Amino acid sequence: MMQEIQPPPVVLVFAGLDPTGGAGLSADIEAIVSQGCHAAPIATVLTVQNTRNLLGVRTVDPLWVIEQARALIEDMPIAAIKIGMLGSVGMVEAIHTLLRDLPQIPVVLDPVLRAGGGMDVADDELIAAMRELLVPQTTILTPNSQEARRLALGADNLHACALSLLEMGSDYVLITGTHEPTDEVENMLFGGHRLLETYSWPRLAESYHGSGCTLASAIAGLMAHGNEPLTAIEQAQDYTWQTLEQAYRLGRGQMMPNRLFWGNSEDDDMQDDGDVNYARLH
Repeated sequence: MMQEIQPPPVVLVFAGLDPTGGAGLSADIEAIVSQGCHAAPIATVLTVQNTRNLLGVRTVDPLWVIEQARALIEDMPIAAIKIGMLGSVGMVEAIHTLLRDLPQIPVVLDPVLRAGGGMDVADDELIAAMRELLVPQTTILTPNSQEARRLALGADNLHACALSLLEMGSDYVLITGTHEPTDEVENMLFGGHRLLETYSWPRLAESYHGSGCTLASAIAGLMAHGNEPLTAIEQAQDYTWQTLEQAYRLGRGQMMPNRLFWGNSEDDDMQDDGDVNYARLH
C-alpha cells in the first residue's frame, strides 16, 4: 500500500504579474516553493515591464481578487499570507476586509512603492491606506530603507521609522539596507519597541530584479512551516543572499535572482533547518 504524501503548507500570495518572470508573482512562487511550500497566487495588478523598468500598470478588479481568495480559503488550509504590489486604494481596502477574517494567519507585507527602474507605483493616498489598514494587520513588514521613510512620515532616521511602523501595529519590521551607503548591506530587525538584531551581508556589485519579493516570500514560506519569526527572518535572508550571489542576466537591465539555485547544485548535501530543505552551494 502506497504511503499518503503529506501536502506542503499553502501560502496565499497577493502581488503583481511581472512578464519578465523576475519579480512579483513569479518570484514569489519560486521563493515559496524553495521553502517546501505550495504557492496560491492571486494577481492584483498586471504590468508592462522589462528588466530595465516598469512601463505600465493595470489594477485588477478588487472584488474579483477577493472572490478568488475566498474560493481558495474555503478549499485549502492557508498557513501564511504574503502581500506585494497592490495598485489601488480599493485593493488595500479589499485585502484589509479579507484579513479581518483570518486573524491567526501570519501576514508578510512587502510594501512595494517603487519599481526597480524608479517608477512610483504607489501615490500618497495608497500609502496612507496601507499605513492605516494593512500595517496593523501585518506580522512582518519588510520595507527597504526608502520605503520605510515614505511609510513613516516625519521620522528623522531609520530607527524612528521602524518604531513608528511598530506603533502602527506591525509585530516586526525588517528594514533592508541595500539602498544605504554602507560597505556591507545592513538589515535591521525591530520588534517590541526596540532594535532586535542587525544582520550584515556582503554587498554585491549588481542590481537585482525581485530581491524584495524573494525575501518576503521566503519569510512567508518559512512562517508557513511554523517557524518563529526570528528564525524565519534569518533563514530567509541567507536564502535570498544566495539567490543574488548566483544571479544571472537575461535582459539588458537588472540581474535575475537564481531562486532555484538548489536545483542546479552538483553538491548532494542538503540544508535541513527545521522543515526547510534546499541545496546549498559552497
